[in-house]
Amino acid sequence: MKHSIRCGIDIAKLVFQIHGVNANSGETTMVKKLARGEMLRYFANKPPMLIGIEACGGAHYWARELTKLGHTVKLMTPQYVTPYRRGGKNDANDAEA
Repeated sequence: MKHSIRCGIDIAKLVFQIHGVNANSGETTMVKKLARGEMLRYFANKPPMLIGIEACGGAHYWARELTKLGHTVKLMTPQYVTPYRRGGKNDANDAEA
């Protein structure tokens, strides 16, 4: 399966931060904030993509739901995400990492 967009999601209590890049060039293609209720509706209308989520208790639920929509989801341990974070720790920087 060829993925034209790679996407990172930072899961929070109310608002999820999404950061997508072109898989070939690495340039940013989407930066978005979504409320919890908008998450599945937004990704249902997107072509299949590779999605990375920092592993936590809620990440497993979202991985299952996004996989049902045809996306490939990879859960990553926080210690592997931290070295790629630019700037301070916040939702947008976590999603980008």
